[in-house]
Amino acid sequence: MEEKKVNIERGETQEPFFRGNEAREVIAMSRELVDLHRGIITADDVHDVHVIMRRAVEGGYLRRDRYGINPVHRHLDTALTLARSIAPDRDMLLATLLYNLCKKGAVEYDALRRRFGNDVAHLVHGLLAVGDLYKKQAAVQDENFHKLLITFAEDIRVILIMIADRLALMRRINHHPDEELVRNISTEARYLYAPLAHRLGLYQVKGDLEDMSLKYLNRKVYSQIAEKLSETKVARDKYVKDFIQPVHDALVAAGLKFEIKGRTKSINSIWNKMTKQQVDLDGIYDLFAIRIILDSAPEREKADCWMAYSVVTDIYTANTRRLRDWITIPKSNGYESLHITVNGPDNKWVEVQIRTRRMDDVAERGLAAHWKYKGIKSEGDLDVWMNNVREILETGSEGQMQLIRSMSTNVYEKEVFVFTPKGDLFKLPSGATVLDFAFHIHSSLGCRCMGARIDGKNQKINYRLRSGDTVEILTGATQVPRADWLNIVVTSKARNKIRQAINEAASRKVNIARELLQRRFRNRKINLDEATLARLIKRMGYKTNTDFFLAIDAGTLDVNTVIEQYDAQVQRQNEPVEPTTRQSGSAEDFVLHTPASPDGGTPAADAPAASGDVLVIGTGVKGINYKLSKCCNPIYGDKVIGFIASDGAVKVHRADCANVRHLAERYPYRIIRCDWSGKIGTQFAATLRVVGRDDIGIVASITSVINKNSDTMLHGISIQSKDGSFEGVLTISIGSLASLDTLIKKIQGVKGVKHVDRL
Repeated sequence: MEEKKVNIERGETQEPFFRGNEAREVIAMSRELVDLHRGIITADDVHDVHVIMRRAVEGGYLRRDRYGINPVHRHLDTALTLARSIAPDRDMLLATLLYNLCKKGAVEYDALRRRFGNDVAHLVHGLLAVGDLYKKQAAVQDENFHKLLITFAEDIRVILIMIADRLALMRRINHHPDEELVRNISTEARYLYAPLAHRLGLYQVKGDLEDMSLKYLNRKVYSQIAEKLSETKVARDKYVKDFIQPVHDALVAAGLKFEIKGRTKSINSIWNKMTKQQVDLDGIYDLFAIRIILDSAPEREKADCWMAYSVVTDIYTANTRRLRDWITIPKSNGYESLHITVNGPDNKWVEVQIRTRRMDDVAERGLAAHWKYKGIKSEGDLDVWMNNVREILETGSEGQMQLIRSMSTNVYEKEVFVFTPKGDLFKLPSGATVLDFAFHIHSSLGCRCMGARIDGKNQKINYRLRSGDTVEILTGATQVPRADWLNIVVTSKARNKIRQAINEAASRKVNIARELLQRRFRNRKINLDEATLARLIKRMGYKTNTDFFLAIDAGTLDVNTVIEQYDAQVQRQNEPVEPTTRQSGSAEDFVLHTPASPDGGTPAADAPAASGDVLVIGTGVKGINYKLSKCCNPIYGDKVIGFIASDGAVKVHRADCANVRHLAERYPYRIIRCDWSGKIGTQFAATLRVVGRDDIGIVASITSVINKNSDTMLHGISIQSKDGSFEGVLTISIGSLASLDTLIKKIQGVKGVKHVDRL
């Protein structure tokens, strides 16, 4: 045996290029190819390809691959498969024979283009581009990989070459010692190339790919089915022919115009049906299938179909339980056909489908296309595109490749397909950026994205992705979403996540600033009234409270300045002025003038609750230190409940307060009963929300009603107007719940008031 040598640079084994009968087979295949396409491929083309191949072998460029497969033999087999299946043009055949030579460096791409033409170079470029996809280690079962393959191919003829090449390769790997190689190639053939062949109408190629895939992936099952069929394909085809002949003669005698087709199911189809129906081979009723296509006028369609049914069942006995009438009631997807199963010669079951030409067109090319109701998903514009290609191929007319050449494969121009470093494939809209991809993977990844490494090169977050890119997202621990990111992304998911992250960050900053402001007010011993603060925020020019607190957080607004202006506003509000007779203008123009309390202190409503003679805490015990909670402002007459705080004081809440319900769930042992003692005289804080027509006069009327109540005092009012309506928040002190209910009814009686409720 001749000693093998290893080419370290290429990682290939150097050994005799041709083994056994390969040289004679190559010569025979070359002659057959020339004979099939004499007049299409010129003698000069054949000579030049032969010279390039010989030099490639002699120069060490073209060798057996690491699995021992001879590339010359394989590519000649591919070219012959094309020639037998679809009648390819000259450029397809040359590209099939030359692209591997170009890939190995045996011929330069520019030299190939100059010698064989731009179209051959274009096809070679597409084949090389598609070959690069396999370096991404993506799962070919992924539906997105199918779309990306079509996008990369640039030309449907590239897809046709690849399908034929896969069939040629499958024929070469039977009993190959590398089981992993056989499994990978068979999986690709089953889930990628067979469906593509079916969509393009290459039914024989599709059947061969599926059968060989089953054979290599599950040889035991394949062999069992083949043995049980116990007859050759030739014999099965003869059976179909013998079955059809009497049916054909009877249909002619009945005066029907028709086309009749027969086929034998492939071993793979039989296995799929056995698996789906969970039966053995004896339980399969349609190993043989016959289709009768009638040329009928629209008004005669149903009648002719049932006439054909009668003709068939007169000859062969029908299994009535297997009758499927989709003519009387079509399927929801529009499919119409009459299916019957009959007992044919040798006691074998045969399925017969009867339909008209119109029904067949709908089933094959319309909404209910065969590959759709068999479970292959529709892909929008790809449906139309694939059907157009299939129709061209099925006609077999001269110049069919010229028509196909003019068809663009860019059916996914509105989408891009990109890989992760692990080979996972994702689809995004055209124009998507690195930032879109990061948010598509995970929100937290998007929020920390600083850029990406695209095919080994660093790119910024605004880099627009291209189909086939391998994207590795780069992140930073301190990175946070910014508002300008909204101008970078194009997907709604990324945009929504960015807005959400920005809002959450702003909310945290607002809470921090609010806590800072409240702490400073407490330090200065100033009672912070929300209504007064709301008016101040508006007077300072801030549109929202959020903008105000964000300014404090950012340091552009000093807290001391806020406190000074707040104090000045309170002083202005406490200055007595003569009542105004002005009755026009917006409700927002109203200014409340409230005199100070007799001792010059803060209003009673803001003070802690009075002595213990107002409430009875626990079981008849008085004199316990308590405070009325500001979250719900309970007043005399409300149902109340107490919560023992950490300092020992009792916080009194309204029984319907959301906060006390939460506390009761967590600390039930700190809840204590509270009851009013029955003594009235203490003033309690209450807050009302009033909605009404926007008019300064209506606010004056409301304040007048409040001032007329003997046990009520108005301490603050905050008003916001919009589109002719106003919403006011009133802070008052009042003696009891009964008085409050009476006051609410009086305010609701003011002309222009729409709604009043207690906060």
